Amino acid sequence: MIQVAIIGTGNISHAHIHAYMQFPQRVRIAALVDIIPGKAQKVKEQYGLDCDVYLDHKDILGREDITLVDVCTPPYVHAPISINAMRAGKNVICEKPMAPSLAECDEMIRVRNETGVKFSSIAQNRFRKPIRDLKTLLDSGIAGPVRHATVNSAWWRGHCYYDLWWRGTWEKEGGGCTLNHAVHHIDMLGWMMDLPKRVTSILANTAHDNAEVEDLSISILEYPGALADLTASVVDHGEEQVLTFQCEKAKIAAPFSVYASVSKPNGFPERNETLEKEIAAFTDSLPEIPWIGHDGQIENVLTAIENDTDVAIKGEDGRRTIELITAIYKSGATHQAVELPLQKEDPFYTVEGIMAAVPHFYEKTTSAVDLEGGPITLGSDYKK
Repeated sequence: MIQVAIIGTGNISHAHIHAYMQFPQRVRIAALVDIIPGKAQKVKEQYGLDCDVYLDHKDILGREDITLVDVCTPPYVHAPISINAMRAGKNVICEKPMAPSLAECDEMIRVRNETGVKFSSIAQNRFRKPIRDLKTLLDSGIAGPVRHATVNSAWWRGHCYYDLWWRGTWEKEGGGCTLNHAVHHIDMLGWMMDLPKRVTSILANTAHDNAEVEDLSISILEYPGALADLTASVVDHGEEQVLTFQCEKAKIAAPFSVYASVSKPNGFPERNETLEKEIAAFTDSLPEIPWIGHDGQIENVLTAIENDTDVAIKGEDGRRTIELITAIYKSGATHQAVELPLQKEDPFYTVEGIMAAVPHFYEKTTSAVDLEGGPITLGSDYKK
């Protein structure tokens, strides 16, 4: 049986705990770690877990029974904790974002290669049928090549959201809604279309004067033969998250919708219901996904450990997402278009370089140890 230590027992850890509890014959939560005294103990009691509790992740590194470390901390310590765990011979799951900088991502990948352990960067929405179906549709070519993609990473967070001690600072959160919310949609876009060649972005903070970071960004991404527009927001009521791909023959989107057009002799559109039915039938024929979201990704990692196979979502996937986010921050900070790929000599390659260049929209004024309010929202399930 796999023994796992969860590092960080804040909001997102509950999704991970729930996932591990789906597989009681395969995995056991052996340790909870949190730097805030009493916090891990409270979570242990909440779930009735038979596990040890620690204040420092280094205390579990020497435990030979623990073979998987799950990093659910604020972003600024994702890299050092993951690297320490891998060097101790532990397999690692790391929550999004993989790390705030490309330099950290590259070091994480280097240590993974050096140690030979498994490393998976969380991108749980790939384990949702509407997203998997959309990826399969695009790969099939049934709708033709993409001409225009629109990605709306629309979230809403109240003013007090940024009162939590680590949020709202470039140093600890690593960025605002682009890094910590749109990371999901940027991963999905990268999975489906890879990296663009050029990025032009605008950053703003329109509603959260207790945060240094952006709460809204709008970007134009240039691909060979296509454009994409990407909005990252925590000021959008309703949190209507949509990925739309306007392809040569049809529009396809998640939540699922399809519309196909053909040209009349005068160039105006006529609906192509035959192709729409073909696309819908293709989607309907695709199999279900047995485990959804975090459950699905964690099950995949457990299988990879058990069978010594590759994980579905690797460090390279997490790095690709960070590369596009870094380009967005560079463009927004410099007010210039940014070419990809970014080079190691680029000032934005490191955390230090990013922090020296990005704008402080406001200064953080509150630093709460915890925020009450019940369960958090994890975004759309992309169903109709």
